[in-house]
Amino acid sequence: MADTADKNENNVPGSLYNDYSCIDCGLCPEIAPQFFTRDDDEGYSYVYKQPATPDERKKALVAIESCPTESIGFDG
Repeated sequence: MADTADKNENNVPGSLYNDYSCIDCGLCPEIAPQFFTRDDDEGYSYVYKQPATPDERKKALVAIESCPTESIGFDG
């Protein structure tokens, strides 16, 4: 499970976040590119936009459930 104390500083504020255990596999930006992006230089993904609608939250939950390192958290 993602660690709230280890949130990536590049995440936009809100309930959806990636922590620094991310290995930049690219799965979350592939599943939900409207919320996640990659930092190729640093080697991790992070949240650049928070989900706002129920449908968007469902899409974010698919990314959370698919994350192989459990690096995505949702405090909402």
